[in-house]
Amino acid sequence: MNTPNPPKRFSMIREFHLADWFTLGNAFCGVGALFSVMSYLETGDIVHIYFACALVLAALVFDVLDGRIARWRQKSSAMGRELDSLADVISFGVAPAIIAYGCGMQGLYDRIVLAYFVACGVSRLARYNVTAETLSEGTGKVKYFEGTPIPTSIVLVGLMALAGSMGAVREHLWFGKVLIGGFTLHPLVLVFAVSGSLMISRIKIPKF
Repeated sequence: MNTPNPPKRFSMIREFHLADWFTLGNAFCGVGALFSVMSYLETGDIVHIYFACALVLAALVFDVLDGRIARWRQKSSAMGRELDSLADVISFGVAPAIIAYGCGMQGLYDRIVLAYFVACGVSRLARYNVTAETLSEGTGKVKYFEGTPIPTSIVLVGLMALAGSMGAVREHLWFGKVLIGGFTLHPLVLVFAVSGSLMISRIKIPKF
């Protein structure tokens, strides 16, 4: 009776395609952005917000490249798709929300809205993963997105970078703050609510 060969060391990593390493670069940049925001909260030096925003932009570059490389090499896998979604959650869901928090959206209602934004991003990615085959109509290529893709949060990150450059952070946030039932809401955080809602909407966006 033949016994199965034991798995080789680091067998999971050995199975990674080239595109998967770029996906990990996406996740690496997203985590780096989180560290930069924490450094800003610790030091108050706005340069760390710039670093965080730049790292999210770098994550977007990696995200674009991993898709192009997968198509170029014609190598993709279910694991690669899941890996891409997990990296996107970090870089384009959690990181933008934490950047907003670092910039001053720290009231109770702000936190609820930012958590909603991340939840919408997670839901959007999950829906895409389970419907991608249906949306491709058997061609293997998805023709359109349902809801805005989560990387569109780069627009919000750019907005935070602009706010930082103009000194509109913390107590100087654009549109100020309002108290509702004794808890704080910064109206600027509502752009995250809009972005999250668009991600889970049914609007169709062509995929080029």
